[in-house]
Amino acid sequence: MKAVIHVILIAAICVVAYFVYESVQQPIRFLAEKDLRYDATVQRLKDIRTAQVAYRGEYKKYTGSFDTLIDFLKTGEFKVVQIIGDVDDEAAVAAGKISRDTIRIPVLDSLFKKGYAVDSIRYVPYTQNVEFELAAGDFEAGKVTVPVFEAKIPFDVLLHGLDPQLLVNYNAERLLKTQYAGLKVGSLTETTNNAGNWE
Repeated sequence: MKAVIHVILIAAICVVAYFVYESVQQPIRFLAEKDLRYDATVQRLKDIRTAQVAYRGEYKKYTGSFDTLIDFLKTGEFKVVQIIGDVDDEAAVAAGKISRDTIRIPVLDSLFKKGYAVDSIRYVPYTQNVEFELAAGDFEAGKVTVPVFEAKIPFDVLLHGLDPQLLVNYNAERLLKTQYAGLKVGSLTETTNNAGNWE
């Protein structure tokens, strides 16, 4: 009888030890996976911001369409003024030997590294082809109308599949700090100079 009680006590100790271990490891695993997804998503939002700023440079507005933005990245060109001659050479300037030529260079090559997967810019990392929410418009700042855009994804989508209670806690914490339980860049309701809410 003593041997049976001994075995039951050892089994109970093992079960309790497992649950204690899991209660410590669960938040650690959550944070590790959250950081992985968070960092990749922030980089993707920075890429969207870079593309939007370039788009605005050409068209004086932002776009709320990923199709339009991706087409611009693939086929768009920047105008660049190339100076031919040495502008520091006063004799050459006086003699009119300095000229300017406008050339066009591809947008994609100018903004991103060679081989950048431009079609993936619309998708949230670590999801099954979930797209960022993208919108553009105008915002009245005083008597000035300013073009604005916003790209965002809620943590409920970005961190889907992780511990539900830890996700609820994290959402509440981020909502207090940034007024949005997710990651976003830009804003449709205020001028933020295209800042991200992680900055």
